[in-house]
Amino acid sequence: MNSLALACSGWRLNEFLALTKPRVVALIVFTAVIGMLLAAPGWPDPLRFLAASLGVAFAAAGAAASNCLAERSIDARMARTRARPLPTGGVSPRETAWFAATLTGLGLGILYWLVNPLTMGLTALTFFGYAVVYTRWLKPATPQNIVIGGASGAMPPLLGWTAMTGSVGHEALLLFLIIYAWTPPHFWALALYRREDYARAGLPMLPVTHGERYTLLSILLYTCILAAVSLLPLAAGMAGGIYLAAAVALDCYYLWLAWRLFRGYSDALARRAFAWSILYLGLLFASLLLDHFLVPPL
Repeated sequence: MNSLALACSGWRLNEFLALTKPRVVALIVFTAVIGMLLAAPGWPDPLRFLAASLGVAFAAAGAAASNCLAERSIDARMARTRARPLPTGGVSPRETAWFAATLTGLGLGILYWLVNPLTMGLTALTFFGYAVVYTRWLKPATPQNIVIGGASGAMPPLLGWTAMTGSVGHEALLLFLIIYAWTPPHFWALALYRREDYARAGLPMLPVTHGERYTLLSILLYTCILAAVSLLPLAAGMAGGIYLAAAVALDCYYLWLAWRLFRGYSDALARRAFAWSILYLGLLFASLLLDHFLVPPL
């Protein structure tokens, strides 16, 4: 029985689906869709919109599977990841490599033929940045891995923008900058309550190399940066009153959480900050979209 037939049989389908990290891919596609919808005054062309969404989704799923392949030995040593398909033997490395290559190739092909070459090229660069530069080089080498490598994770709204316009505008760069500033405090909250896992795996995450207090201060400072960056769409004329109200409320609560975490750390509070960071990004981008369609820019 070939790999495709195996992938389509019963529980094996779930194993292959798990390789794609569906929740991460969903957030990537969501922010890419926001970029698409913000790129034009009205609604985008439905066929191009669908093709871009599928292309980004397939490429992101391929990158996730490539990450699982590269980190299978690390995943086996961490409580959070040891149940993934590769450490448990649910799929083989060879099957994962073919699966990742197929998804990535399909995604890039859709973007090239049905969207535009610029979006395909930027998506390929994003794939390389995440699957190779971040996963294989930065992550095991420096505690600043998530700061440098966060550029790949910040690309989706820019990809959505270029998919609709064929160019990179300053508005797309602001969307990129918001996610880039959001990534360190988001990830370091997770790294704090999982620091023993990372230490056991031999990964130089900030809480492992610099300790809890330094990481907490870094989270607080980066949250302040994020709050300032989140207001840039107002200065650029991209948003109006709805976004202003939402951004201020979301930023204030995030800053309050970061301050509480800095003043008195607990794993429970770190988990709360991590969960809030995901909701924060979704609500911030949703409010930007709502503002775009309902309120004229300031």
